[in-house]
Amino acid sequence: MRRTTAARPGGLPAGPGSAEAAPAAVAEPEEDVSSGGALRTEFPFELPRGYVDENGTVHRHGTMRLATARDELVPLRDVRVQENPAYLSVVLLGRVITRLGTLPMVHDGVVENMFASDLAFLQDFYRQVNAEGHTRAGVTCPHCEQPFEVELGGSRLGES
Repeated sequence: MRRTTAARPGGLPAGPGSAEAAPAAVAEPEEDVSSGGALRTEFPFELPRGYVDENGTVHRHGTMRLATARDELVPLRDVRVQENPAYLSVVLLGRVITRLGTLPMVHDGVVENMFASDLAFLQDFYRQVNAEGHTRAGVTCPHCEQPFEVELGGSRLGES
């Protein structure tokens, strides 16, 4: 069977300015599976701006779970995705975000009303957690050009 990037939701498109929009926000798995520990399937994050609900409440802290094959396949049958492939990440993220602030439920309607910087952040976060198996991202210092890693979850940009 041939795999293409267009049909593979795990390859979420990078949002505009996604490199700048990715503050620290993912946690390292607590235990290494290879050493007999439990596999961590949920990862906390903090949105750079936050989702504003209909009451004006800002929700920033959330949790994303690892995606299953079903999570990546079901959105491909969605009419909105078939009409506009860019909608794929919205539907997919609506399936894997398990908590956001005090919202009773997170779904694609919530994701589609997020700020673009938060959507780009979540796309990068999804890719880190699901494709690379960890929540660290390699970056380069703009001043000294030294490479280093940052955690994408659990803290605000610039905080340790």
